Amino acid sequence: MWWLISQLPYRIQLILARPFGWLMLLFGRRRRHIALRNLELCFPDRSDAEHRRLLRENFYSTAMAFFETGIAWFWSRRRLRRLFTIEGLEHLEASKGQGVLLMAMHFTTLDIGASFMSICCSIDGMYRPHRNLVYDFIQHRGRGRHNPESDPMPRDDIRAMMRALKKGRVVWYAPDQDYGRKRSVFVPFFGIEAASVTATAKFSLLGNARVIPFTHTRLAGGKGYKVTVYPPLENFPCGDDRADARRINAFVEARILEHPQQYMWVHRRFKSRPPGAEDLYGLPPKHRTR
Repeated sequence: MWWLISQLPYRIQLILARPFGWLMLLFGRRRRHIALRNLELCFPDRSDAEHRRLLRENFYSTAMAFFETGIAWFWSRRRLRRLFTIEGLEHLEASKGQGVLLMAMHFTTLDIGASFMSICCSIDGMYRPHRNLVYDFIQHRGRGRHNPESDPMPRDDIRAMMRALKKGRVVWYAPDQDYGRKRSVFVPFFGIEAASVTATAKFSLLGNARVIPFTHTRLAGGKGYKVTVYPPLENFPCGDDRADARRINAFVEARILEHPQQYMWVHRRFKSRPPGAEDLYGLPPKHRTR
């Protein structure tokens, strides 16, 4: 059924996402609460009405991600190629022969953006295996289907990542979520102390890899998408975990401010708190979700 839905014209899928987003907003109480709380925390200067408007736009964008994932996994390479433009590809081409951490961010266009990039260059991806084995099989195949050299890797398989980087591969990696305290430092994210991974700097150092950020933006009016590859981060890592993590957070913040409605606000970005700090979401323990 997902495959059948994905075969509809792109503009029809944009239209279908609208009521789907409203249903998610109506019935997704926990996710609605998390997203709204994130918006209140990250944009304290905006009014309640502005938060609510941004929340509605974000749930539409989140709903559209369902359709975009089907497009990414089931459309042909030729059909996908007509959907996007890309700029900055020369930054990747200049790094050939050296490993690259292709730094992504958790925008709702995450899956389709990765597919666009895999059409333009050969990349390997980090992903979280799904507990449902059938879905995991479809996810693994879908994320690697546009590039036969691609090797999607489980997120915890650090050795595989290091091998790929040392071979000069481009590895997709997104460091902008809360992965717990164990491998994180607390540095500001939109002015709030947030658990921020130190792995970006460590992977870059151990794999002798450059960190090259990229974004994928859904354009208004059904005009497709724009993929932007940014110059490599210079003097990174600097040897200071907190400074490196703060630099990553600042870059992510700047990109979010460009298109805040398209970011994945349903994730509890501030679920891990510094010692003694209060919980920011107020959810009962049994309702706490990613």
